Amino acid sequence: MTKSELIARLAEKYPQLVAKDADFAVKTILDAMADALASGQRIEIRGFGSFALNSRPPRIGRNPKSGDKVMVPEKRV
Repeated sequence: MTKSELIARLAEKYPQLVAKDADFAVKTILDAMADALASGQRIEIRGFGSFALNSRPPRIGRNPKSGDKVMVPEKRV
């Protein structure tokens, strides 16, 4: 489900909610979640799921085209 599908479904389920307000609510929630993850916090929504960033350590990878070894930097996923 995309963000626009979520907004449409929310507006459809709650007819008293204007689509513009549903859009604002969804964007506000997703922005708050993104800010929390960016600052290193863990998000837990009971009955839905939990979200956290993990760090992948740097490693030596391989260029699939040339076969050369390349250094892959640390990455937050």
